[in-house]
Amino acid sequence: MTITQIQPDGSYAVTHRLKEMVRLSENESVGEVPTLQPAAIERTLTALKSFKSVYDELPNLTLTAVATAATRKASNQKKFLKQVKNELGLDIDVIPGTTEAYYDYLGVVNTLPTTNCVMVDTGGGSCELVLIINGQAKELISLPIGAVSLSEKFDLRDKVAANELFKTMTFVDKLFNSVWWLRNGLNLPLVCLGGSNRTLAKINRRKNDFLNFEDIHGYRLRDTAIYETFDEVLGKDAAQRAEVPGLAKDRADIIVGGMIPAITLMRFLDSDRMIFSQNGLREGILFEHLTQLAAHKKQTAPAD
Repeated sequence: MTITQIQPDGSYAVTHRLKEMVRLSENESVGEVPTLQPAAIERTLTALKSFKSVYDELPNLTLTAVATAATRKASNQKKFLKQVKNELGLDIDVIPGTTEAYYDYLGVVNTLPTTNCVMVDTGGGSCELVLIINGQAKELISLPIGAVSLSEKFDLRDKVAANELFKTMTFVDKLFNSVWWLRNGLNLPLVCLGGSNRTLAKINRRKNDFLNFEDIHGYRLRDTAIYETFDEVLGKDAAQRAEVPGLAKDRADIIVGGMIPAITLMRFLDSDRMIFSQNGLREGILFEHLTQLAAHKKQTAPAD
């Protein structure tokens, strides 16, 4: 949850950034149809209630709540949304993958100099790709692969077997091959979002003794450093990964699956660098809101 204070002149400042890792998509695909599991729902409700205790104290609040891949594909989506509404009075908008990708694009293009690049946002259950040319989103798509879903599908949570790694990267590579426009991003830098991708940056910043290692917005890494980091993480089991500086302990079992989409995409596009963005979906929603406020102000302004 991000809370932003907006001034009458359109200027703004972020006042709160709160995050809980709830893994809503955990074990979602165990049965024949994707279903949100009771434990995951309970974790999510607990997180939402902690957020509510903060935003309930704020005046003049405009609240936008969105759900992405895990809820999008869940057979019990309506039941889950109704439970949230009943327990918190909160309406959640389940947005399409393309809308999620577009909000990511807005969050990036408004805060980073991204003229020509391929943007990749790896979440728990999906991966959003945007081809940005001359600052414009030319193509965008959401693919059903993410840190949690790949880790569960290919048994990447602990020590990773060579055959499982090969199967995972082949599966992801074939998926990228099915996106006809993706080759138009050949040799372009990747702009990377999502917790797993940001972890790549954090591990490197810790290794190089950056004062604030979590401040990764705009941070750049060459392909050699990225592959070295992936190699380091890949060679460890979950307990050993949990001890890697810069890697959050609660991400240790899904980090290999989480890094694979961006790593595979980098090789697929023959790209030589990544640029990391702290901003994405939530900031994109903010920028859309700011644009709407400015348009409304212009419409209601007295004529000269």
